[in-house]
Amino acid sequence: METVVPIQITEELEFLTENHSVVVGNDLVHLPTFIKSCTPYFIRRGYTQNEVAYCEQFADNILRYASTWAAKEAVYKAIKQVDDRVRLWWRDIEIHRSKPQGKPTVTVKKLNHSVVLSLSISHDGDYVWALAICLREKG
Repeated sequence: METVVPIQITEELEFLTENHSVVVGNDLVHLPTFIKSCTPYFIRRGYTQNEVAYCEQFADNILRYASTWAAKEAVYKAIKQVDDRVRLWWRDIEIHRSKPQGKPTVTVKKLNHSVVLSLSISHDGDYVWALAICLREKG
């Protein structure tokens, strides 16, 4: 196994940020509060059919709705840093998982920029947290 020297990491980060803009979005959801707002109307307005199908396959679907919501919020916050003029509805941001509890990916409609998005979702106790990292070429 190769040991990474801090200088190498610094050089790689410098190269990355020299050619790309890196922005981060995150969101924290408090489950007891989210439960009160997660109505059928909210689900209909905020989630795609694929997201609803994913969430509904679990007995603890409220946790899945909350984690998907946190991910959407994190992606929205990252995208707005790339282009604050873009008009997105919540269903324009779709969180995908290839399998139950699989790695989350995201599709964003109406985006006029080529970006790479990386997404992480975590939960513990009463909280769900999502982090979105967005990488865009400068220029």
